[in-house]
Amino acid sequence: MLKILNFYNYSHVAPLRKIKQGRGISISPNVWFAEPERIEIGDNVHLGGRCMIWAGPTVARIVIGADALFGPEVMITAASYRYNDGPCVTKQNMNEADVIIGRDVWLATRVVVLPGTTIGDGCIVAAGAVLSGTYPAMSIIAGAPAKVVSTRRIDDADHPLAHQPE
Repeated sequence: MLKILNFYNYSHVAPLRKIKQGRGISISPNVWFAEPERIEIGDNVHLGGRCMIWAGPTVARIVIGADALFGPEVMITAASYRYNDGPCVTKQNMNEADVIIGRDVWLATRVVVLPGTTIGDGCIVAAGAVLSGTYPAMSIIAGAPAKVVSTRRIDDADHPLAHQPE
């Protein structure tokens, strides 16, 4: 039982004190954070169960815009191991790059967001997609590797993203 409590403390409770947090956020109690001092979460963000949010170990940030919605088991990482620097992968340096997630973005169940990815405001990402690169605002994104499959339209004139340039 002590091991479980210790894990919960170092992966969730203690990191929450270091994350730059907006107002009105909702974070499932089993979300796991790494390198929390480089994580920013905007207002009214919802992080579903068992999400993993891992900033880079030295410089890379993860920035999540206001009103983002994460389904269960979303994985975001701002670093990945190199694989040609020596005999053991875990002893190699990491490549790091910021991950930027815009406002009003919905990442469905088990989306994976890789280092250096930028997701524009208003995007919707289908379950199981694996994102790497830059995705324009209001895109509907699916696949592994992910690609834009459609464009979101907002008919509500009062919605803050309704007046985005096309």
